[in-house]
Amino acid sequence: MAKIRILPDALASQVAAGEVVERPAALVRELVENSLDAGARHIEVHAQRGGIAMIRIVDDGSGMDREDAMLCLERHATSKIRTKEDLGAIHTFGFRGEALPSIASVSRFRLATREKTALVGTEIEVNGGKMVAVRDHGGAPGTVVEARSLFFNVPARRKFLRTENTEFAHVEQQLRLHAIANPQVAFTLTHNGDLVLHLPATRDMLERIRGLVGDELASRLLKVEETTLHGVTISGYIGGPGMSRSNRQMQTTYLNGRPIESASISYGLREGYHTALMKGQHPVTFLFIQMDAQAFDVNVHPAKKEVRFHDGNSVREAIARCVSRTLEKAAKLPTGHAPARPAPIPHAAGSTPTLPSSRQEQFDMPVAASSAPLRNIEPARPQVPASTPTSVVSHRVADVLARIAAARTPAAPPLPAETAATEEEKAEEPQQPQIASPEEETEEHPQEAVVDTKAPEAPDFRIIGVLQKLYVLMESKEGLVLMDQHAAHERVNFEKFRRAIESGGVPCQRLLMPITLQTTPRDADLLKQNLTSLNRLGIEIEPFGPNIFKVETLPSFLKTDDPSAWLDQVIEELSSLSSKSSSLRLSEDAIATIACRASVKSNDVLSIPELQALLKDLFACEMPYCCPHGRPTLVQISTSELERKFGRRAPG
Repeated sequence: MAKIRILPDALASQVAAGEVVERPAALVRELVENSLDAGARHIEVHAQRGGIAMIRIVDDGSGMDREDAMLCLERHATSKIRTKEDLGAIHTFGFRGEALPSIASVSRFRLATREKTALVGTEIEVNGGKMVAVRDHGGAPGTVVEARSLFFNVPARRKFLRTENTEFAHVEQQLRLHAIANPQVAFTLTHNGDLVLHLPATRDMLERIRGLVGDELASRLLKVEETTLHGVTISGYIGGPGMSRSNRQMQTTYLNGRPIESASISYGLREGYHTALMKGQHPVTFLFIQMDAQAFDVNVHPAKKEVRFHDGNSVREAIARCVSRTLEKAAKLPTGHAPARPAPIPHAAGSTPTLPSSRQEQFDMPVAASSAPLRNIEPARPQVPASTPTSVVSHRVADVLARIAAARTPAAPPLPAETAATEEEKAEEPQQPQIASPEEETEEHPQEAVVDTKAPEAPDFRIIGVLQKLYVLMESKEGLVLMDQHAAHERVNFEKFRRAIESGGVPCQRLLMPITLQTTPRDADLLKQNLTSLNRLGIEIEPFGPNIFKVETLPSFLKTDDPSAWLDQVIEELSSLSSKSSSLRLSEDAIATIACRASVKSNDVLSIPELQALLKDLFACEMPYCCPHGRPTLVQISTSELERKFGRRAPG
């Protein structure tokens, strides 16, 4: 007897529904995308009991005649593609022809549709995949799709649905994603008869975002000017300084109008923000990517959430550059040209910057920062060509080494040397038993060469005092400003040594006993490609056999009792580099904590002149508003907020 059987159509449809119809939100995604493909300008979504009891989508799109209405319920029936070549350049949201038959197979389904020029439309009822009725329909032009009692005939799937509130939260999030990408379309969302969202059509993308996230958050977004790199065009809005979240719910990205997820995009955002975010935090983004439809494949995920790029490195680099330039531009915008929205941005000499509010942003919305290289501080310094392997490492490993340098070099005058610290910061620094005396610096790169002699003056802050030997209290025109002296000095040290590394290499120290590294073939190839760059960064390494390397020197500022482990970490970070990632930087989570050691601590008592010098050095940095770990260096409590707290002004 044969073991292999062909599944009945009804069962095959239910199997397919398991991939397409995961939960009520999946219905909303598929049906709203169909409405958008049909040219709808107003879309209504009505839900009951989180969408489990009922989902109804009403649109004013092109509608269908009776023949198309009957065919759309057949599996793999679609008007979106004709030939296999069409799969390589998909320009619509839907294309598989599985959504409607899959939904109809696991619900009590009703489709009512009428073309704008037709006198009468068509209404079809399907119950669990079985057609019940076909009749004339006299409703408005467009299409109505209704699915009731989701998974009523598949109890094994129904039991995996969550609570009503959870399912509706997913429905609302799905509608928000499409509403942001289509501001020219009006959207309405109701739940159990109550109006939840009403979004009128608009031509202003920011206005649509404001309608969804509120005035306060929208006013702090930075506009990403449309930029094209490697055939990838990027635009939209990203969170400015002080904006981040503990999850990716507000990290939204669109590819040709389709909300998607992609590792290349996530890496690009992380590299673009670089040191601007605290560990575990995620940026707020509304990023739109446009590229040739033949350059990516959307047919790699059952729910079409993920895409596969033909050249993911180009996408990654384009996003990172665009994000970092946007942050850098905002950070250097003078007060006189500040945007209408109150974004916290650095300012020109003598002006008073707008700092993050002291409210909840201090905890769940850490100050963001520019992650661009420091080339704008010293414009005369020649640029390393982005196409060379040297620049790939020099720009990105430079930041890793800069943090170590900042952590291992005494504080720059006039700040005092480290005297006291918290218990954690006082921990005895590990010594390097294998390292001999550092080599002397050459005349070509004296330490004084990295000092910026044209640093802008610090803003007009009046220092009031110091709270708990850590927070410097200052008065500004806008209110009270607090500066974390430890975080501020970290930022100063970090940028100082990054400039030193990028401008001409770092001093190294020769090991008494060379270190031997045994690597995998893949890591061996990485090291061979970057030997010259690593040498410039103080790591003298050369092949010593098959997949074996010998390390003769390390950076002079490195202090560790396990240099082999540190080198393994460098190799691991190198693996994230690509041949086109010259302007991107490495992830620094594992090394960032070391940078705390060399900066002034919470118990270090600084004089007023020293605090003034620190403030001046801080505002000479590219991004003075956060330390290299992404923590804020400055926080402002506005006068109006103080007045509210003391009852001198009504709340709100």
